[in-house]
Amino acid sequence: MTAATRAAGEWAGQELGVRTVTWDERDAILYALAVGATADELDLVFEERLRVLPTFALTLAQWAPDALGSQGAFDVRTAVHGAQRLRVVTPLPRAGSLELRARVGDVWDKGSAAVFDVVVESEAFVATWALFAPGCGGFGGERGPAGPKRPDTAPELSTEVATAPNQAALYRLLGDRHHMHVDPEAARAAGQPRPFLHGLCTLAATTLQLARETGAHPADLTELDGRFSAPVFPGDRLAVSAWTDGVATAFEVTADGRPALSGGRLRFG
Repeated sequence: MTAATRAAGEWAGQELGVRTVTWDERDAILYALAVGATADELDLVFEERLRVLPTFALTLAQWAPDALGSQGAFDVRTAVHGAQRLRVVTPLPRAGSLELRARVGDVWDKGSAAVFDVVVESEAFVATWALFAPGCGGFGGERGPAGPKRPDTAPELSTEVATAPNQAALYRLLGDRHHMHVDPEAARAAGQPRPFLHGLCTLAATTLQLARETGAHPADLTELDGRFSAPVFPGDRLAVSAWTDGVATAFEVTADGRPALSGGRLRFG
């Protein structure tokens, strides 16, 4: 059976390879700037005091979801990043190398589409991409768990994230160079009116702002979850609503009144 005719559910458990990735202080600083760190946040942008943002790990592992697409599991022109999970085991050093092992986890049957979980494991973190692939459903698998419900109380915290007009062009230098984030023609082919921001950039920028608002250090992030509801365009001002339970913070993000991130949850320390 070829990849093109292989049922989506048969990809569950597929090994995607092992890779050793390396980075240095310059990479970590560029990442911090790309997700909204300011010049006066010296422990994020100055090598003498540098603490690496945990979400930087997701750029090191971007090859894994791309590897599944390149093997023909789904149409890379229509599949979208549906959700992201990150669990931090130990902080990343300023510079170093790390062995990453990737595999397909669960594959959920949504009827007209399938959701592929791509899991990347290492000594420092475990990350899971949920990839929504239209046209791949209907194989008789389980639908998967429902998304988390929005808290039924008023937000305890409201803040904003101002994205920059050049933010997608800057963020793509970290490894996710899909053309739809910079080329208007590619964006239109993907069903969007213009190039749009990477979901992981939106998620990291929101995490950074919530750390500022709650008095946490962003490098102390230990858990992060979020679902991507709609595209964010460079230059958008994002409204962030958050709720805390004393342990973790739930959050959601809207852009021009439309949901952009839902089911968000993070924990520091």
